[in-house]
Amino acid sequence: MRYTLSSQQTRTTGNTMTRSILTLCLLCTYLFPLSAQEASPKREFRAVWVATVKNIDYPRQPSADPDELRAEYRRLLRGFRELGLNAVIFQVRPAADAFYRSALVPWSEYLTGYQGIGPKEGFDPLQFLIEETHRHGMEFHAWLNPYRATTNLDTLTLSPRHAFYQHRDWMIRYGNKFYFNPALPEVRRHLNEVVAELVQNYELDAIHFDDYFYPYKELGEVFPDSLDFRRYGAGLRDIEDWRRSNTDALIQSLSETIRKLKPHVRFGVSPFGVWRNMERDPSGSPTRAGASSYDDLYADVLKWLREGWIDYVAPQLYWHIGFELADHERLLDWWSRNSFGKQLYIGHAFYKINNDRYEAWRLPEELPRQILLNRRNLSSSGSIFFRSEFLLRNPLGVTDSLRQLYEQPALVPESPSTAPAPAQPQLKRPRSRPDGILLHWRPSREERRSEQLPAYYVIYRFPAEKGGSFQDPRYILTVTPHLLHCDRNYYIDYSAEPGTPYIYAISAVNRYHREGPPKTTIMVRKR
Repeated sequence: MRYTLSSQQTRTTGNTMTRSILTLCLLCTYLFPLSAQEASPKREFRAVWVATVKNIDYPRQPSADPDELRAEYRRLLRGFRELGLNAVIFQVRPAADAFYRSALVPWSEYLTGYQGIGPKEGFDPLQFLIEETHRHGMEFHAWLNPYRATTNLDTLTLSPRHAFYQHRDWMIRYGNKFYFNPALPEVRRHLNEVVAELVQNYELDAIHFDDYFYPYKELGEVFPDSLDFRRYGAGLRDIEDWRRSNTDALIQSLSETIRKLKPHVRFGVSPFGVWRNMERDPSGSPTRAGASSYDDLYADVLKWLREGWIDYVAPQLYWHIGFELADHERLLDWWSRNSFGKQLYIGHAFYKINNDRYEAWRLPEELPRQILLNRRNLSSSGSIFFRSEFLLRNPLGVTDSLRQLYEQPALVPESPSTAPAPAQPQLKRPRSRPDGILLHWRPSREERRSEQLPAYYVIYRFPAEKGGSFQDPRYILTVTPHLLHCDRNYYIDYSAEPGTPYIYAISAVNRYHREGPPKTTIMVRKR
């Protein structure tokens, strides 16, 4: 359904009946969506992984200078916003360390160059990263590597506060790294404390784990936990089932911790793209990958989805369409049938574009084809790209293609919740300025009294002569956060053409991304 405002109505916008009809018709388009054939969805998760380990994405050079750290992240965010992304998945814990102020773990060496040494002037990078990301209308997911304790065997550079020195008995050496021992209950308690500290102290949107649970297998080495199996494995005859039970216990306890502290903070996992091969399990995927999440990393992700321990899953489908051993399209279909109603995002291998031995990755259409497949799949809600550096390089012009696919803005998909949608904002009369139109509004009186304030607002702008639909993302002017400690929220539409009448509408959205009814008004920018 569409609404068209006639020229006569435009001239009589002060008429109360006209405003009532306008509001009613626009609300109809809010309640009843456009055709399913719409090319660009109103809701779609569009995210990028920003890796900090070994400074591969941020910061490119360690620095203790707050101004340098701020400027570099702002440059990244500008690139993400210009590309149409709406979420950042940022690695805050690369190796038992922190990109934030912590009472439990030391500052990361990848931040300032020296583990245990924080930035100057008491600067807390994570506080800035979250606030700046939200200011750009994007989500911030804190990405943690739970078990990796070091990235090599050089322990002389570790801080005395690092777990290697504080709890040497928690460590296992495997390959060329040290890991936390997943068998130990005290390790799980520690990781719960790490996550609890993050969730309590910061306004995160999600906690995110990638595929590193038990480490990938090292040729010729056996993971040294047979003695722990004897001690803790009572009732389980198979050491591999016992290892999976250890990972299950961690995921379940973390889920309970997060939901107890802040139910709106989601818990997501990005596993290796193959859960199990069908040749080993009839319920597995039609793949012949050399590894699997279940058999090699001891991560039974389907169980976590089935039990409701995680809120979203983002399998790393880092293979091309038609790949014989692990076809991207067939894996997308398999995960869509095995996500148990949880949100499904697809991880894409941006790093392979023009950087892989298979010809498909030298074709500029490979990744756009994957995104279009994703959009056609009703169970999939979006994409995540690995990783920031490659995404912004524009290999083969693919970033430009992505910019076209993401030309229209998109809201983050709504999370299941019983929380009510926010009420209509109190939209004040817009003001025409020489440089644009000033919109200013407040949350509803009831929300201000209860302090249950919206998380952000969606501002729509429709041409008054044609109208439009709230389900059409072309009419989303911007997404703006709720301004804390301010009496009013405001936005200036600098792109409004002088003399052109517009229909503006503002809706409030809660932390679960549930959108309330919009408030509408009409405004003409003076010449």
